[in-house]
Amino acid sequence: MHLAINGWFWNKPNTGSGQYTRNLVYYLNRLVSDLAITIIAPLSEGEPMDVPPSVQVERVRNGAGQVGKVVFEQQQFPSAAQKVGATVAHVPYWGSPLSCAVPLVVTIHDLTTELIREYRQGVKARLYNSLVVASAKSADHVITDSDASKADVVERLGISAENITTIYLGVEHETFNPTENMLLDMAVKQQYDLPDDYVLYLGGYEIHKNVPTLLAAYQYVNKAVGDDYPLLLAGKKPTKVSERFPDYDKLIRDYELQNAVRWLGYVEDAHKPLIYREAMTFVFPSRAEGFGFPPLEAMAVGTPVVTTNAKSLPEVVGDAAFAVDPDDVRGMGGAIIATLVQDNLRAEMKAAGIEQAQKFKWENTATQTLLVYDKVSR
Repeated sequence: MHLAINGWFWNKPNTGSGQYTRNLVYYLNRLVSDLAITIIAPLSEGEPMDVPPSVQVERVRNGAGQVGKVVFEQQQFPSAAQKVGATVAHVPYWGSPLSCAVPLVVTIHDLTTELIREYRQGVKARLYNSLVVASAKSADHVITDSDASKADVVERLGISAENITTIYLGVEHETFNPTENMLLDMAVKQQYDLPDDYVLYLGGYEIHKNVPTLLAAYQYVNKAVGDDYPLLLAGKKPTKVSERFPDYDKLIRDYELQNAVRWLGYVEDAHKPLIYREAMTFVFPSRAEGFGFPPLEAMAVGTPVVTTNAKSLPEVVGDAAFAVDPDDVRGMGGAIIATLVQDNLRAEMKAAGIEQAQKFKWENTATQTLLVYDKVSR
């Protein structure tokens, strides 16, 4: 079997699609000796980095901007897949071609851009959404990261459930685990000037991430425990206020949290395990996720997690975390407070989280994905 995989996100390992693409290729390459893999990569995204020696790369010259991306997805990727002699093609994000001479698999992580109004604004966004909806319907098989996403695809796109397979993603257990490294940990703590105790949010700040509700909930936390447990907001702070990005500075002022909230900024991948592990609690208040890497990574290192019961998140955290309604400000605040003040609860959640995280392995993701390839390439 010869797999051609769309490498648009290969050089973006900090994105969910990039993380998925890389780990899928790494583990397929490691586990399946008779599988040839070719990454089809656009020249505009630069030379693919950290490609395993036995994996081939086919680069194609593409145009700039959104038009260049669409041309790559719709014409250049399927053409290159046929050129290299692939027996199956895989687009590991929602951007498959309308037509492909090679049997085609597409992974739809979630339908956020289709389901949430703020992401459907503007003619270009609506046109692209229409294109990828039509393209997904023409794929030979669809993979989703969760049963919640599968249900959305069936309901919203009208694709038969028989043509969709749920395959959970994994966590890099060699990286995300409870093991401490005193010298490295000390250096990272100093670099980020971490307080002794803190509550952590790490993720994006788009409207569906629901961080405003976390800030509202933190009013109750701050009143209960004071400034001894600051909320650290990790990840790139939005530079502009829009329908997609709320005015976070105003919200912090309105909730009188200036002394209780601190922007940590961008966190390097190598430092994430320590940032998670040192947190008293990790909070992930999202309204819509196809999977949810951050709560899984936090559980893997042994940090108690407070999240929501929206979409895929209950599938990821199971009974090992608090999962509250995404609009329940008091419930979210109460769950955070409970993890901070009840030592026995913290210990139970640490053990349960580590056990739950062990269920998610990239080896399983790769093995189950290979079965899909086998099915469509016959």
